[in-house]
Amino acid sequence: MRTSLIETEQIETHLLRRSEPGDALVFEARLLLEPELRDKMHWQQKTYNIVKQYGRQQLKQEIERVHQQLFSKPEHTGFRRKIMRLFTKK
Repeated sequence: MRTSLIETEQIETHLLRRSEPGDALVFEARLLLEPELRDKMHWQQKTYNIVKQYGRQQLKQEIERVHQQLFSKPEHTGFRRKIMRLFTKK
């Protein structure tokens, strides 16, 4: 189990480009020699991409909720007018 965690950390360090040049070179050599490591790195990268995409979707939903509140509720009329003035031609 511990070896797996260490390997996952090494993959993460490499994917996030945080490793020292010498360590990165050794890791890249291991990727050439160990197809299983290359496969693990591929799936870890895919996982990071999915998590990143999920985070973006969550952020977009939150922004949309705030937008709906600011531009539909009567108590935000003053704010809405200020924003609209920014985008009108003078």
